[in-house]
Amino acid sequence: MPVEPPVTSPRELAEAYAILAEGPARPIAGGTDLMVALTGELGEPPDRILDLWRLDDLRGIALEGDAISLGALTTYTEIRRSAVCREHLPVLVEAAATIGAAQIQNRGTIGGNVVNASPAGDTLPVLLAADASFVVGSARGERIVGADAFWPAYRRTALAADELLLRIRIPLLAGRELRYRKVGTRRAQSISKVVLALGWRDGGSAAPWTDVRFALGSVAPTPIRAGRTEAAIEGRPPTPETADLAAETLAAELQPIDDVRSTAEYRRLVAARVLHRLIREAGGW
Repeated sequence: MPVEPPVTSPRELAEAYAILAEGPARPIAGGTDLMVALTGELGEPPDRILDLWRLDDLRGIALEGDAISLGALTTYTEIRRSAVCREHLPVLVEAAATIGAAQIQNRGTIGGNVVNASPAGDTLPVLLAADASFVVGSARGERIVGADAFWPAYRRTALAADELLLRIRIPLLAGRELRYRKVGTRRAQSISKVVLALGWRDGGSAAPWTDVRFALGSVAPTPIRAGRTEAAIEGRPPTPETADLAAETLAAELQPIDDVRSTAEYRRLVAARVLHRLIREAGGW
């Protein structure tokens, strides 16, 4: 299997685009899922691999006006250590801390998590609930794809064959709160059975929640938002009645998958109970 030389400069980003335009190639950075791909367990292994690890233009975390920008090659360790993320997006720091062990966090990248498109990707519900957008590029130029349109099917993305994910933009909205939970077989180094992110705009103590976003992973072929559950919470304060209604709505709305990690019924029950707990914790009761 040929491995293209590592990309190391903006000029070589153009070369990477040219390589992708020539035919299928698997772009990698940390490569933490590469060995799984080479076994053929997730489909046909790639014919070519394009190493992007040393492309520093795709790294970095920056506060840009009313948004945080993360380069696609930003590692989980860099997210955990980032003062910008800890101050403005602690939920992403929390999610990054649940991924693998230190070795994986040092090599694995948020861009890889996004493009790998696993429904169990731990950061993906956070990005959905935060209304993230993805800047992608090719020799034809750059374009922006919203998180709600980026994963159209199981392990598929909105990327064209000649495109790379360049960076992720997460808006910072006044009053926006985000919460995250992951449920696995153990407390660390586990693939999620259910992963959830809840977002809303908080007007103050006991005020109704607005702009509600509720996203889940590991329950469907793709990361999803639960629209009916969002509507049940929208415009309501975080009271016991709201938590009960939200949990009941989610249990009725969710049609989880069965797989080797968990049953559909377990996922339905756990998702509803965790959502109830998130609202209870936010309401302080």
